[in-house]
Amino acid sequence: MLILADENFPLPTVEAMRADGHDVLWVRTDCPSRADSALLERAEAEARLVLTLDKGFWQIALQRREPLERSGVILFRVHPAAPDNVTPVALHALSAEREWRGHVSVVSEEGIQMISARRRWTQ
Repeated sequence: MLILADENFPLPTVEAMRADGHDVLWVRTDCPSRADSALLERAEAEARLVLTLDKGFWQIALQRREPLERSGVILFRVHPAAPDNVTPVALHALSAEREWRGHVSVVSEEGIQMISARRRWTQ
Protein backbone atom coordinates (compact mmCIF):
# COMPACT_ATOMS: atom_id res chain seq x y z
CA MET A 1 0.00 0.00 0.00
CA LEU A 2 1.21 3.54 -0.74
CA ILE A 3 1.30 5.58 2.46
CA LEU A 4 2.25 9.10 3.52
CA ALA A 5 2.85 9.03 7.28
CA ASP A 6 2.56 12.41 8.99
CA GLU A 7 5.60 13.69 10.87
CA ASN A 8 3.87 12.92 14.18
CA PHE A 9 3.71 9.21 13.36
CA PRO A 10 6.31 7.30 15.40
CA LEU A 11 9.40 6.14 13.49
CA PRO A 12 9.12 2.56 14.85
CA THR A 13 5.59 2.42 13.40
CA VAL A 14 6.84 3.71 10.03
CA GLU A 15 9.59 1.07 10.07
CA ALA A 16 7.11 -1.69 10.98
CA MET A 17 4.83 -0.69 8.09
CA ARG A 18 7.79 -0.75 5.70
CA ALA A 19 8.80 -4.18 7.02
CA ASP A 20 5.22 -5.29 6.37
CA GLY A 21 5.71 -4.40 2.69
CA HIS A 22 4.12 -0.95 2.51
CA ASP A 23 5.69 1.90 0.51
CA VAL A 24 5.83 4.57 3.23
CA LEU A 25 6.95 8.17 2.86
CA TRP A 26 7.50 9.79 6.24
CA VAL A 27 6.90 13.54 6.27
CA ARG A 28 9.65 14.15 8.83
CA THR A 29 12.38 12.90 6.46
CA ASP A 30 10.86 12.75 2.96
CA CYS A 31 9.03 16.10 2.76
CA PRO A 32 9.70 18.17 5.89
CA SER A 33 8.25 21.64 6.43
CA ARG A 34 5.39 21.13 3.97
CA ALA A 35 1.95 22.45 4.86
CA ASP A 36 -0.74 19.87 5.58
CA SER A 37 -2.73 20.99 2.53
CA ALA A 38 0.33 20.49 0.28
CA LEU A 39 0.90 17.05 1.77
CA LEU A 40 -2.71 16.11 1.11
CA GLU A 41 -2.32 17.27 -2.51
CA ARG A 42 0.76 15.08 -2.87
CA ALA A 43 -1.05 12.12 -1.37
CA GLU A 44 -3.94 12.60 -3.80
CA ALA A 45 -1.56 12.94 -6.78
CA GLU A 46 0.34 9.78 -5.80
CA ALA A 47 -2.69 7.79 -4.55
CA ARG A 48 -1.22 7.53 -1.05
CA LEU A 49 -3.12 7.14 2.20
CA VAL A 50 -2.32 9.78 4.79
CA LEU A 51 -1.81 8.33 8.27
CA THR A 52 -1.85 10.86 11.07
CA LEU A 53 -2.40 11.49 14.76
CA ASP A 54 -3.48 15.07 13.97
CA LYS A 55 -7.16 16.03 13.61
CA GLY A 56 -6.10 18.88 11.33
CA PHE A 57 -5.55 16.56 8.36
CA TRP A 58 -8.93 15.00 8.91
CA GLN A 59 -10.63 18.40 8.85
CA ILE A 60 -8.70 19.58 5.77
CA ALA A 61 -9.78 16.45 3.90
CA LEU A 62 -13.45 16.97 4.75
CA GLN A 63 -13.40 20.67 3.88
CA ARG A 64 -11.42 20.25 0.65
CA ARG A 65 -13.01 21.87 -2.41
CA GLU A 66 -12.34 18.80 -4.54
CA PRO A 67 -13.21 15.52 -2.84
CA LEU A 68 -10.58 12.86 -2.28
CA GLU A 69 -10.72 10.23 -4.99
CA ARG A 70 -7.31 8.56 -5.12
CA SER A 71 -6.22 9.01 -1.51
CA GLY A 72 -7.72 8.88 1.95
CA VAL A 73 -6.94 10.10 5.45
CA ILE A 74 -6.75 7.81 8.45
CA LEU A 75 -6.68 9.51 11.85
CA PHE A 76 -5.39 7.25 14.60
CA ARG A 77 -6.82 7.95 18.06
CA VAL A 78 -4.56 5.87 20.31
CA HIS A 79 -3.66 7.03 23.82
CA PRO A 80 -0.93 7.42 24.68
CA ALA A 81 0.40 7.70 21.12
CA ALA A 82 3.54 5.73 21.89
CA PRO A 83 4.96 3.31 19.30
CA ASP A 84 4.00 0.27 21.39
CA ASN A 85 0.36 1.39 21.18
CA VAL A 86 0.25 2.88 17.67
CA THR A 87 2.11 0.14 15.77
CA PRO A 88 -0.24 -2.80 16.39
CA VAL A 89 -3.34 -0.66 15.74
CA ALA A 90 -1.86 0.70 12.49
CA LEU A 91 -0.77 -2.71 11.21
CA HIS A 92 -4.14 -4.22 12.08
CA ALA A 93 -6.04 -1.40 10.33
CA LEU A 94 -3.91 -1.66 7.19
CA SER A 95 -4.51 -5.40 7.03
CA ALA A 96 -8.29 -4.88 7.21
CA GLU A 97 -10.06 -5.24 3.90
CA ARG A 98 -11.31 -1.67 3.66
CA GLU A 99 -11.56 0.77 0.78
CA TRP A 100 -9.67 3.63 2.39
CA ARG A 101 -9.50 5.75 -0.75
CA GLY A 102 -12.14 8.46 -0.92
CA HIS A 103 -12.70 8.30 2.84
CA VAL A 104 -11.62 10.02 5.98
CA SER A 105 -11.45 7.49 8.75
CA VAL A 106 -10.86 7.30 12.47
CA VAL A 107 -9.12 4.23 13.81
CA SER A 108 -8.89 3.43 17.49
CA GLU A 109 -8.44 0.33 19.58
CA GLU A 110 -12.24 0.06 19.63
CA GLY A 111 -12.68 -0.02 15.85
CA ILE A 112 -12.87 1.88 12.58
CA GLN A 113 -15.24 4.69 11.56
CA MET A 114 -15.28 5.81 7.93
CA ILE A 115 -16.85 8.87 6.30
CA SER A 116 -17.00 9.31 2.55
CA ALA A 117 -14.92 12.27 1.38
CA ARG A 118 -16.43 12.08 -2.08
CA ARG A 119 -18.89 14.66 -3.24
CA ARG A 120 -22.40 13.77 -2.04
CA TRP A 121 -24.16 15.94 -4.62
CA THR A 122 -23.36 17.58 -7.94
CA GLN A 123 -23.37 21.29 -8.53
